[in-house]
Amino acid sequence: MKYRLDRNVHSLLDPRTKLLLLFTSSVFVLGNAGERWMYVFYWILVYIPVLLLFAEKEWKAGIISIVIYVGSYYAQLALQHDLTAFESMLALMLYIITKILPTIILARYIVKSTKVSEFLAAMNRMHVTDKMTIPISVIFRFFPTVTEESKAINDAMRMRGIEMGAKKASEAVEYRMVPLIASCSIIGEELSAAAMTRGLDVGKKRSCIWKIKFRFLDWIIIAFCISCFVWWGVGRFVI
Repeated sequence: MKYRLDRNVHSLLDPRTKLLLLFTSSVFVLGNAGERWMYVFYWILVYIPVLLLFAEKEWKAGIISIVIYVGSYYAQLALQHDLTAFESMLALMLYIITKILPTIILARYIVKSTKVSEFLAAMNRMHVTDKMTIPISVIFRFFPTVTEESKAINDAMRMRGIEMGAKKASEAVEYRMVPLIASCSIIGEELSAAAMTRGLDVGKKRSCIWKIKFRFLDWIIIAFCISCFVWWGVGRFVI
């Protein structure tokens, strides 16, 4: 059976659009720029990552994200007046979750839906130096590989009867964390060597089979991100 690589198969968004959306989310959701003035844009930015997960058929992750965010948001609202020290600390933790969770979800979507070659092609189009693209491309492969390694370690521990929450909880942490830390060190070295082997450090223009371009949805997201900054600038410097 012959395998044909379709060079026009892409994720929903162009890598450049994803990075712009991540930057916008970091500024207005994580950084809380504009506060009340950016209320509508804020909530759109909160739910765009979940919609993107659904578009990639990540139903479980999307639903869990909604439940955690909504639960944290309303629990935080319930803890508003006459708080004890513990309740104040809990309210602060819930507030932090509502701020960082959307950006984390978006970063997860970007890592899972973007191919390394596609990302490098996008960076080349933007004329970004290799000193930035090579470390980021290694990171793109690092986290998925570590996740797979962690699952393999957990499966091996369960086969040996070592479960989290059991009487041997301390051993469970030790038997998982020590092999995982050792694996992370080896994985990082192997990925760096792979990047060098593929010639990512030659400093010359590279060819790429992926045909990246902005499509209709990309232009909508770009226009929305620009609108966020324009509206914030109007509220910050004009009114």
